[in-house]
Amino acid sequence: MAQSWDYIAKIVSLGDSGCGKSSLTIRLCEGRFTPHHDVTIGVEFGSRIVPVGPPASLALNINNPAPASGASSPGAAQGPGPPDGSPPAPPPPPPTMTRPQKHMKLSLWDTAGQETYKSITRSYFRGASGALLVFDITRRATFLSATGWLHDLRQIAEDGIVVVLVGNKSDLAAAGGGGAAADNLRQVARDEAAEWCRANGVLQYVETSAKSGDGVERAFLEVAERIYQNIEAGKYDLNDRRSGVKGAGGGAGGAGKVNLGVRDGGAGRGRAGGGSQGGWGNCC
Repeated sequence: MAQSWDYIAKIVSLGDSGCGKSSLTIRLCEGRFTPHHDVTIGVEFGSRIVPVGPPASLALNINNPAPASGASSPGAAQGPGPPDGSPPAPPPPPPTMTRPQKHMKLSLWDTAGQETYKSITRSYFRGASGALLVFDITRRATFLSATGWLHDLRQIAEDGIVVVLVGNKSDLAAAGGGGAAADNLRQVARDEAAEWCRANGVLQYVETSAKSGDGVERAFLEVAERIYQNIEAGKYDLNDRRSGVKGAGGGAGGAGKVNLGVRDGGAGRGRAGGGSQGGWGNCC
């Protein structure tokens, strides 16, 4: 049976307790929202296969590379047409449009945000290729904590880890950030979060609502697409567990299969109660 994905990447979610990290994972993997979720103890796992690269990335306009410098513009002069006066043949499609769609399996590690479990959850940052740093837009303290979480992540994870800042619970903010106080519980403005990303070298800021689903797939796809670009640029050793990325072969020389701790399907979730497992642990 043909493998349904081309790459697998380890993604961690981190941030203060109660920001909705588990709810985001449930929304992505199972397409549902649970109003009351037990506090995560240790780490919970999820998985989801997503398309990466063109044509999907072009349709979503996520991390699209700039056109080649030699590419002709729409108004550029064209060469002479056929001698019989018929219209010239259309140019061939760009090479990226003729490539088959690639897929990436996201192995999601949802870490506990409580201080009690930090000594456990920090070890799961090792071997991650991407991270969602989550805060609650209605609780400013969770945004202020993001700097500390980012510091911990970069101290433990490999250099160059792809990080996206996620402001969750956007359903509790009125559209555009305005409206009556009763309708808008926002405590962190979009511009402030975006400026924090620029100041701290974080790739992108995305607002999400695990309740409505708004922005959830976008947040994960922003991470997946940048990881895919890094793969294309040869920035990962796919046979080195520390890179956080593996090919479908799962081992040196392409032999074997990546061993997942969660169901090896398109989506799924599980839980690890504790322990200090670095690298890929039992997940990937």
